[in-house]
Amino acid sequence: MDLNSGLPYSLIKNGLPASYPKLMKSLKTDVVIIGGGISGALSAHYLVEAGFNCILVDRRTIGLGSTCGSTSLLQYELDKPLYQLSEQIGLDNARRAYTLCSTAIDNIEQISKEIGFSQFEKSNSLFFAANKKDALIIGKEFDSRKNSGFKVQLLKEDEIKEQFGFTATSAILSDQGATTDAYLFTHALLQYNIKRGLLVFDRTTVEKTDYRKSEVQISTANGHTLKAKYIVNASGYEITEFIKKRIVKLQSTFAFTSQQMPTPTPIWKSKTLLWNSADPYLYMRMTPDNRVMIGGRDEMFFNTKRRDKMINKKTLLLKKDFSKLFPEIEIIPEFSWTGTFGTTSDALPYIGTYHKTPRTYYSLGFGGNGITFSVIAAELIRDMICGKNNKDASLFTFDR
Repeated sequence: MDLNSGLPYSLIKNGLPASYPKLMKSLKTDVVIIGGGISGALSAHYLVEAGFNCILVDRRTIGLGSTCGSTSLLQYELDKPLYQLSEQIGLDNARRAYTLCSTAIDNIEQISKEIGFSQFEKSNSLFFAANKKDALIIGKEFDSRKNSGFKVQLLKEDEIKEQFGFTATSAILSDQGATTDAYLFTHALLQYNIKRGLLVFDRTTVEKTDYRKSEVQISTANGHTLKAKYIVNASGYEITEFIKKRIVKLQSTFAFTSQQMPTPTPIWKSKTLLWNSADPYLYMRMTPDNRVMIGGRDEMFFNTKRRDKMINKKTLLLKKDFSKLFPEIEIIPEFSWTGTFGTTSDALPYIGTYHKTPRTYYSLGFGGNGITFSVIAAELIRDMICGKNNKDASLFTFDR
């Protein structure tokens, strides 16, 4: 599956930070990780840290799946508001899911410090009403988050205008958000763990998997085998090609990064992450080099050709969305792209085992929280392989 196209900003800016070999011989290890994006890299980090010998493989060049197209906003808020999620899965479970995502942001910050990765920046996050009638959504969500112990402020129209320079009836301001660069972070994680024994192979296609009593054996397209005690499958949206249970609905999102703004002054306060209550929602951030990155205008995914033809039109529409908020500020799109992503019915990822594939664990961070979900998955899968009971695992099972 072609997961993205166009000119993803991170890929243009950073090129290929590192190169990795193809698998050219058969090997044996503790864990084989399938998928060289952010999910696979984080799984490798946690498992290597736990003392496992690991091999990571990807059929693409590392990071060139969904990861390089990520806008890399880190939020604890799920695609589904807390009050709505509570009605669907229960208040305690919904609160726990939000809390895990919040903790994941702190964990990413800690990992970034540990591996010497500088492209992490804490930020506030502003969730604002897309129109007047959505003020009700904002009010309900504020009450739900405040009652659940999250530090939030409810801003009125005049406060939003004064602090952020645009008009909305109401908004929720949170101090728990961040930005990173998922593509660079993936490479930094892999390079750090290669020094600790991780083996990484890209352009290596998994053709067949044999599930045996005490091991799994992977056969690659060029005739080599990988034997392991366990597999971690972090191949993302392509999992839909062989897991027949309908767990995810594929969609296409669109984004662009503007030319650098002419002055170093942030367009809005403290480079806060902005996103609204529309469905699909609009989201935007500032980059470290003072560009506006904006995304949204999602469409159902049908095929890559149809998706790719929409890039120019969607870029113009996103520019208009920005102009409605900031009519006095002119931004010029420079890099535009589109990518395929997936949504689940409860906005939660799928993590853990699947009954048809023994000795295999899945890290499927579907939705807008893919990076934070990947941290949660890495922790849970590490505990599962280590034989530890983790009470949060039931939130994300295939059987829920």
